[in-house]
Amino acid sequence: MGAVMGKIDQWRSLAENDQLFDYIIKQLEGLERFGPIPGILFPLIEALLPILPLVAFVLANAVVYGLFKGFLYSWIGAVIGSLGVFFIIRRLGDKRLFRKITRQKQVKRVTRWVEEHGFGPLFLLICFPFSPSSIINIVAGLSRVSRQQFILAVLLGKAVMIFTIAYVGSSIASFAQNPVKSIVVGICILLFWVIGKFIEKRVQIKVEQKARSRD
Repeated sequence: MGAVMGKIDQWRSLAENDQLFDYIIKQLEGLERFGPIPGILFPLIEALLPILPLVAFVLANAVVYGLFKGFLYSWIGAVIGSLGVFFIIRRLGDKRLFRKITRQKQVKRVTRWVEEHGFGPLFLLICFPFSPSSIINIVAGLSRVSRQQFILAVLLGKAVMIFTIAYVGSSIASFAQNPVKSIVVGICILLFWVIGKFIEKRVQIKVEQKARSRD
C-alpha cells in the first residue's frame, strides 16, 4: 500500500514541478541526434531504478517525439525494462539471497496468489501508473507464473498504462474532472483484458495439445 501511495505522490509532485518536466524535455531535445534511443532508454532505466519519474519520461516523449512515437518509444522501453528485471530475477531465483526472501510467509502468499491467478491480476496491476511495477516484476520473477503469461500481461498492461499517462496527462485529478477520459481508459483496460484472456487460453490449449501428442 505504501508503494502505491508513493507512486501517486510522485504523480502529484510532477504536476506541481514543471522544472523537472522541462529539464527532461531539454535532455531529450539535446540527444535528438540519437533518434528514438533516448526516448526508449529513459523508461527502460526506470524499470531498473523505480525512483525515477516514469510519468515525466512518458509525457516528455509525447512532447518531443509526438503523441504516437512518444507512446511507442515509452512502451518499448517500459516493456524491455520490465521483462529484463523479470528474467534477471527468474535467473537468480535459486541464489541463497532470493531463497531466503521466497521463504518468508508474506512473500510466499503473494507469489502463490500470482501463480494461481496468472494473467488477469498481473495485467490489471501493470495497467495503473501508480502501481509499484518494480515490485510486480520481482514478485512475478520469484513466482512460478509462466513466462508467456507475464510477457502477455506486460505487453498489454504497459500499453494501457503508457496510453493512460499520455492521454490523461500529468494531473491525476483530470480523471474526476473529465469523465470521458475515465470511460475511454476503462474501455481500453476491458478490451485489452479480453484480448489477453483470449490469447492466454489459446496458448494453454496449444501447450496441452503438445503435451498430449508427446504422451
